[in-house]
Formats: sequence, C-alpha cells, structure tokens
Amino acid sequence: MSLKSRVTVPNLDLPLAGGGRFNLAEQKPAAFTMLVVYRGLHCPICKGYLNDLNRKMGDFEQAGVIAVAATSDNAERAEKAKLDWKLDRLPLAYDMPIDIGREWGLSVSKAIGDAEPEVFLEPGLFLVDPDRKLYAASVQTMPFARPNFAEVLQAVQYVVKNGYPARGEA
Repeated sequence: MSLKSRVTVPNLDLPLAGGGRFNLAEQKPAAFTMLVVYRGLHCPICKGYLNDLNRKMGDFEQAGVIAVAATSDNAERAEKAKLDWKLDRLPLAYDMPIDIGREWGLSVSKAIGDAEPEVFLEPGLFLVDPDRKLYAASVQTMPFARPNFAEVLQAVQYVVKNGYPARGEA
C-alpha cells in the first residue's frame, strides 16, 4: 500500500530513545513534520545519513520543520544507535511495527546477515503538513539513493515561500 498526497497519513505514536514519545498527531510544525525511517543499527549508510540530518537540525527548525527518525529496531538497538552515532539533536523513535510501516508504503526486508534483525523496514522520507496530510514522500527498497537533506531543505524553503501545493494526488 502506498500513501497519496493530500491524504491523512496513519498516526504514529512511538517511544523515543532517551525517553518520551513521538506522537505525530500532537506535532505542531510551522511547515512540516519530516519523518525519516531508517533501517536500523546494522546499517552504516543510515549512520551517515542520520548524522547529516543531525547536523542540519537547526536549519530544518528555522524552516518550520520538526524532524524525527524512526526505526523498527527495538529500544536497545535504538539507544545504541543514538549514543554510538552521536545523534544529540535528532529524536530517534523506535519499535515502529512492520504492519504500520507497510501502511506507510515502506518496503520490508528479511535479514541476510547476523547483524540484521529478522525483518526490518527499508528507508523512507515523508513530509507531513500541519493537518497530518502527506505533502511528499520518497521510499526506497534498499539502503541506497535516498533524498539529500540539503536538497530537501531547499525544497521546503521554496515550497513555504511560494505556497507550492502538494502534487501526486490524482
């Protein structure tokens, strides 16, 4: 199943590494909530990708974006990723159920090595407007070819400045 632009996305209510919860319905972004789903602790590409976002958190906040990363990893693996990857600004939500990931249109993979969980979600990036409607999405079936955060930031700034509408709803 894939999501369509301008349609309300499924709610997410997930625990956060370090304590607290992320509840999508409670977010009040000026522009968007950006949900970045990552594969998990086993993924070195995710580490670099999330480190890039962690460095750009202030820029996204200035652009009116609330960013959160989410994974199907358990608490222990998410806490280790947050600590080992030095993600001091980026909230990490964990225990995203596989069936909820499928509702969001995410691909699911089975482990091919000992370091991987038995099943896990593949990456996705979602911009959700303040009314919890999907503005944009990019979903991958493997760890490669993810949206560049500098380009996403530029796009958000353009969209907000010019009132550019969501596309892809037809």
